[in-house]
Amino acid sequence: MTIAKDLMVNENIRFRELRLIADNGDQLGVKTKQEALRLAEEANLDLVVVAPKAKPPVAKIMDYGKYRFELQKKDREARKKQKTISVKEVRLSPTIEENDFNTKLNNARKFLAKGDKVKVSIRFKGRAITHKDIGRKVLDNLAEKTSDIANVESRPKMDGRSMFLMLAPKTEKE
Repeated sequence: MTIAKDLMVNENIRFRELRLIADNGDQLGVKTKQEALRLAEEANLDLVVVAPKAKPPVAKIMDYGKYRFELQKKDREARKKQKTISVKEVRLSPTIEENDFNTKLNNARKFLAKGDKVKVSIRFKGRAITHKDIGRKVLDNLAEKTSDIANVESRPKMDGRSMFLMLAPKTEKE
């Protein structure tokens, strides 16, 4: 939790003057550090600097422990909602047969349905590298057959003796 560690609390505050906000949200104006600490102590709460870069810095009277707990709770919720996308690879050859192609197509569809990106690659062996157009047709065919559930993220391109195509699953808003 980086946000809570950066906050200055009570005696650790180094500023002489602070713009003070009460625990109910009311502006109390610009006060000295000692006066602000006294008001926080009277309310049985902590004095926390919430905007140190402001002129003068802004401090709020609040329950610091409860505030840190709320920040940690928000952080956990944000992490829960994150989706990690992994990249799965499907390898083809330029001279792939129809049944093999359909098997690889089904695998790619399965990965896309799970929400993973799919990297489709064709490895050219020997003299097959002279017929890049055949490999491009195979990749375009696969991209066309998955167009209902996937977007082409990058068109087929060569990298050494391989040709790659990236497919990303379609999102709900599309």
